[in-house]
Amino acid sequence: MIPRISTVETTQTVYLRFIEALKDAGFAGDLNQDYANRIVLSTDNSIYQVLPQGVLYPKHLDDLQLIANLSSQQEFNEVVLTPRGGGTGTNGQSLTDGLVVDVSKHMNQILEINPEERWVRVQAGVVKDQLNAALKPYGLFFAPELSTSNRATVGGMINTDASGQGSCLYGKTRDHVLALKSVFLDGTVWESGPVDDDELLKIKARQDRVGQAHRLVDEIFREKHALIKAKFPPLNRCLTGYDLAHIRDESGLFNLNSVLCGGEGSLAFIAEAKLNVLPIPKYAALVNVKYDSFEASMRDAKAIMAKGPTSIETIDSKVLNLAMEDIVWDTVADYFPQYEGDPAIRGINLVEYTDDDPDALKARVAQLTEHLDAVSGGAGQCFGYSVVYGGDEIKKVWAMRKRAVGLLGNAQGQERPIPFVEDTAVPPENLADFIMEFREVLDSHNLAYGMFGHVDAGVLHVRPAIDMKDPEQEQMIRTVTDRVVALTQKYHGLLWGEHGKGVRSEYAPEFFGELYVELQRIKGVFDPYNQLNPGKIATPQIDGAELLKIDAVTTRGQLDREIPAVDRDTYDAAMFCNGNGACYNYDPKDAMCPSWKGTRQRIHSPKGRASLVREWLRLMAKQGVSLSAAAQQTRESGFIGSLPARIRNSWRKQKGEYDFSNEVHEAMLGCLACKSCVGQCPIKVNVPEFRAQFLEVYYSRYMRPLKDYMIGSLEFVIPTLAKVPGPYNWLMRNKTAQRLFRNTGGMVDSPVICRHSLAQGLKARAIPWASVETLNALTGNQREKSVVLVQDAFTSYFETQVVLDLIDLLSELGFNVLVAPFLPNGKPLHVHGFMGAFENAAQHNTQMLKALESAGLPLIGVDPSMTLTYRQEYAKVVDNPPKVQLIQEWLVTQTEAFEHLSGRLAAHNFKLLAHCTEKTSAAPSIKQWQTIYAALGQTLSVEAVGCCGMSGTYGHETPNLATSKKIYELSWAEVVNDPQNQGKLVATGYSCRSQVKRIDQTSLPHPAQALLDVMRSSRYQVTQ
Repeated sequence: MIPRISTVETTQTVYLRFIEALKDAGFAGDLNQDYANRIVLSTDNSIYQVLPQGVLYPKHLDDLQLIANLSSQQEFNEVVLTPRGGGTGTNGQSLTDGLVVDVSKHMNQILEINPEERWVRVQAGVVKDQLNAALKPYGLFFAPELSTSNRATVGGMINTDASGQGSCLYGKTRDHVLALKSVFLDGTVWESGPVDDDELLKIKARQDRVGQAHRLVDEIFREKHALIKAKFPPLNRCLTGYDLAHIRDESGLFNLNSVLCGGEGSLAFIAEAKLNVLPIPKYAALVNVKYDSFEASMRDAKAIMAKGPTSIETIDSKVLNLAMEDIVWDTVADYFPQYEGDPAIRGINLVEYTDDDPDALKARVAQLTEHLDAVSGGAGQCFGYSVVYGGDEIKKVWAMRKRAVGLLGNAQGQERPIPFVEDTAVPPENLADFIMEFREVLDSHNLAYGMFGHVDAGVLHVRPAIDMKDPEQEQMIRTVTDRVVALTQKYHGLLWGEHGKGVRSEYAPEFFGELYVELQRIKGVFDPYNQLNPGKIATPQIDGAELLKIDAVTTRGQLDREIPAVDRDTYDAAMFCNGNGACYNYDPKDAMCPSWKGTRQRIHSPKGRASLVREWLRLMAKQGVSLSAAAQQTRESGFIGSLPARIRNSWRKQKGEYDFSNEVHEAMLGCLACKSCVGQCPIKVNVPEFRAQFLEVYYSRYMRPLKDYMIGSLEFVIPTLAKVPGPYNWLMRNKTAQRLFRNTGGMVDSPVICRHSLAQGLKARAIPWASVETLNALTGNQREKSVVLVQDAFTSYFETQVVLDLIDLLSELGFNVLVAPFLPNGKPLHVHGFMGAFENAAQHNTQMLKALESAGLPLIGVDPSMTLTYRQEYAKVVDNPPKVQLIQEWLVTQTEAFEHLSGRLAAHNFKLLAHCTEKTSAAPSIKQWQTIYAALGQTLSVEAVGCCGMSGTYGHETPNLATSKKIYELSWAEVVNDPQNQGKLVATGYSCRSQVKRIDQTSLPHPAQALLDVMRSSRYQVTQ
């Protein structure tokens, strides 16, 4: 039995008083000082981990004013406040040991779109892709392009002055900021933008913080203008953070936003922004150029730039190889062909062209391709290329490039590529030589690394692979950074070209020189007590104010090394999360992560759950507990012997006894176990795996809810219940019983067992049960056309007709179907942490299926989630698990046997609603359904939807009902209820069909059923 974690680092008294004062003053947002929320927001995408005192989620502008006003009171002058958006920073920009002020949860509204004047007004918590989705109907977009665009907030982009792909054409975030509404620390709300000298004079006359700031900034610009011009390098990625060089714009207007943009939240709270937006280019092309060395790709960039592209991005072989192993590669593989005799691809340049005239676009592309044809194969030149036209196809390639950051973190081994010198910027003409010396630095320390970036802007992202749990390797952070700083200065560049300063601010005095004291004066006038994100960019000139140092801030590795290696290995599905935040994807039509989208609580995300498990492991280790040993002990201990202690602990839990494990437990119960994280997270964080491991040992201390036993035993009891389904079905339909199940059993809307059993259906069709004997008795001709159907409890007993229709379809297509006897798959056991029982079920089922497999016939499963269990969960507990394919994975290999039917069947258009696990863990299988449909003369398009909210039994569990329905409303409800989709929708997942039937009283067919209906309605009977 695991012990209680009763002691955690508590919030300091002054912060507790501050939070209470906010409550008393009517703060409308959320105030979280619980340990779980603090842990989850203690990391970003950097190597650092800093525990905040609490988390504030302001609901509106008044809340931000309240925070600022309260912090300016003398008793709270030591309270530290740090704004946070998406938390995707790579340098600890939003990490703090004070209070996090997260505007993304509530202040995320698009307030106004003016398409005629091409501007938009948004709250700071709006996500970039969210904004562009709203602008798309107007033919407009917000230009700065980021790899984290599906979770990066506008406020975060402003605070880091973010830029990315295409910055040579579109510039940085500040180039598109028309006005900012900010809250200064004295509570003043100020809207800043370009002002002429007359207006500036009026503002400077104000006797508040706003007036002080304008007086000082104008003074510095006038008196230090020559020095500013000398110190700020003329780079595309200029020296962000109190950008003195652009205080006056091209028209001579004074603009305070030059200082606020890139200020990393150290000067004021950004509440709203008025942004310039641009017309979406009507036509685009992407030329993918291949090289046999990374150096060649970089040196060739200069010649390519002469051909006038919109942007050039470079990727090295390490990143490319990781992409080839990722879910994303299936969508772009055709654009990177490798022919016999070609050298290995060691570098790629992605060259984009955009234009409003298609002929002009083709002419510009032709200039480049003619040049490439002329030099291809020469020394230091490319050896091939491909051209992609059309925005949708180009987006697929850029999606691969965007995943490059996360993909590097998924390198195998303990040494993982990490960000600390990753966004250096030098003049593009110096980039190749700079990188060669950069590589020499890394090679001298025997460091592996990956490189990619914006070669046209002179910015390349470099992530050396270091095991931060190793104290000796950790020292290289200082060694390498110091050498890279010297290199950037040698080549007239910057250490921070794109991702802000954060902890790296210790080098600010070195780069700013004598101008640094002016930055200190600016910090002091905005934030005299050093309360706003202290230690970043500059400090006010007061005692005790110091910049952070790269090796003096707690790192995740330092904390992780406190966990025993055996437990780190056991829970590696959580340990390697690098905080990239891909699971915070705003898009409701994307599968990951439904619990985050349904709750907007960061503890209910893969990143949040991984963070909590890492801390839970660490705190258990401090008590001398090995969780690996605890799991084994749990399996070996008896149920009865530990029952009194579990009852006692559960009673104490109800009475309010603190245990950090309970906070972790709450986060785990919110997981749908849909496994989207396994496929879509670049690091492959596997929440269902470590969730199951956690639940196993958690319930060694506490009582399990009744519903867990009901769900876990379902596969074992349902064959018996199905023999006489009447009593069970009556119970499920009885109102009194339903209330009892809801309130006591913890289950709602449980399905009824089909009255017409599978056995009856098979008997009527003369379909035999599969056994070693029946399979071996097949003739040679029969074997060529035979397939074994592996049952799952959900379709066989609750959707029997789906199974029978699948058998009928395959039979009409000329195949001989045999059905494997039913044995529990064990998936429900795994989901709820019955790990010992799951392993036993898996072993037993494997024994039967391997015997059938030995006959040489293919095995196929019906439900995607249950079928994929054989290649995922089984692989952890079974040596050489059975190969059970999804229906379409096998059937797509057989299209030659039935494609002759396509001309004889009436053509129809269908839309596929794919299961989340299927989309993310077996991505090619979605296209396989389309191939099968096409072979039969049908059209199948894939409908973009996220999770349906059911996910196995999640939606049937009482505590999850509201969230389940909310998730459904995010993307499924609109599609299902669209009149144009009536009769066209098909769904692969049992749980998806169940959710649609429950909420919208609509029965969606399985793709196989739709095909069967087409064949039957065409009145064509296939003869064998």
